[in-house]
Amino acid sequence: MVRHPELEAEQAYIDHAYECLEANRRSATRLQDTLEVGKGGTEQARWEREVFQGNILNRLSQLHLGDASLVFGRIDRTPEAGGESFHVGRLAVSDEDQEPLVVDWRAPVAEPFYRATGREPMGLRRRRHFATRGRTLLAMEDEVFGGLEGLDANGTDNGITGYGALIAALESSRSGRLGDIVATIQGEQDEIIRAPLPGVLVVQGGPGTGKTVVALHRAAYLLYTHRFPLEDQGVLVVGPNRLFLAYIEQVLPSLGESGVELAVLADLVDGVSIRGRDCEAVSRLKGDEVMAKVLAKAVRDRKRALRRPLRVGLGLQTLSLSVSTSADIVRDARRRYRYHNAGRRFVEREVAFHLAESARTPLDPNEVWRQVRRHPDVRAALEEMWPVLTPAQLLHDLFGSKALLYLAAGRHLPKDRVELLFRRRSESVDDIVWTHDDVPLLDEARALLGPKPRRVRREDDEIRTYGHIVIDEAQDLSPMQLAMISRRSLNGSLTVVGDIAQSTGAWAHADWN
Repeated sequence: MVRHPELEAEQAYIDHAYECLEANRRSATRLQDTLEVGKGGTEQARWEREVFQGNILNRLSQLHLGDASLVFGRIDRTPEAGGESFHVGRLAVSDEDQEPLVVDWRAPVAEPFYRATGREPMGLRRRRHFATRGRTLLAMEDEVFGGLEGLDANGTDNGITGYGALIAALESSRSGRLGDIVATIQGEQDEIIRAPLPGVLVVQGGPGTGKTVVALHRAAYLLYTHRFPLEDQGVLVVGPNRLFLAYIEQVLPSLGESGVELAVLADLVDGVSIRGRDCEAVSRLKGDEVMAKVLAKAVRDRKRALRRPLRVGLGLQTLSLSVSTSADIVRDARRRYRYHNAGRRFVEREVAFHLAESARTPLDPNEVWRQVRRHPDVRAALEEMWPVLTPAQLLHDLFGSKALLYLAAGRHLPKDRVELLFRRRSESVDDIVWTHDDVPLLDEARALLGPKPRRVRREDDEIRTYGHIVIDEAQDLSPMQLAMISRRSLNGSLTVVGDIAQSTGAWAHADWN
């Protein structure tokens, strides 16, 4: 094999880039060490210190490459395009004078490295691919662009397209985990990776076509290109199982992005145990979009007037709440509140007000409530009118009662399908092990119920939304699972990955619609 005449010069350049990368890492580490530690200072100062330290830690994680190569190519522009040369790599590196040594593969200036062809050179005179092992440059191959030189007699592009580098990457050792393809991205893959952020992008491909790794590189590209607002909004990658997540977990960190959340659907619901799956008939029913109507009706059924008047003693008199008044309270609360649990405080205030109104002498509703709120009859009345429910409690009550099931689902499902949902109640809702098919129902219930009323709101009270979501193996997801994912999309920006031809299970789809 002929040794490239510029191999030593390029190796020296790469060595210098690594030295500058190390200098950047040392500088960030020293900056971290200078931060004050302790509880002193104002709240503002402590907050600024925490943010500053978080930024430094994030930068240090980006600067850690492990065994991955820093630089994998170079592009030389034509004089008409400016005549500059840029080395393309995993992340941007500058020298001590802040002059760029390596440009990030996601930067607009690096796009021709992946997209230029003989027909469309995109202002390039030459493209150079590096074959590296760690810091060592093993070989190089050049593509020279020059007018029609890259086209054959039929006008077909016959220029080199980096196949030597691609073959070397494919023949590299396997680790049992998915690796990045940042050095060998092909033109069609780059087009997907750099597609605009808004809207839904569907990536269809058969087994082994690289659609998953392309989607992950797209997530890294979007975070780089749209750092604000995606860094705050977050990026979520949803996989079909934990084995898949373990397989892909190193791809994004290797691309300098460690803030992406990887999850299976069960990770998105809190406070319940998830294990196993239902039989196919039950699984298909629970995934059907009709279940959204069933659950909405089930929640509405839990808001009801008293069956008999409430009477409670206070001192020498008896306070009362009539059935018709309780119906008015429930009707008013239904109209006012979008989330079920949010209406409980209103119902309590109205009950206290009407109990005070029923007294022979004027009473303060707040004082009445303070004295009667723990009375068993009052608590039972509130649970009858407007119970505070968790998603697990709602489904436990619903699936454990044929009466509640027929009431909620009778209009939407035939009797034999309603009975598929029935299961015996457990001693405690905390003892239940839910199935993966229950996950979207628990999430739908959470969306209907809202958080429990609290004096101090918690971070997990609201459903977390994301600026971009990547969904892999989407062809097997049910309508309820898809609704669960779309509920977490802040702006409708999603990358949906799969293969319709591989659809299996209860919800195999015939097309992407």
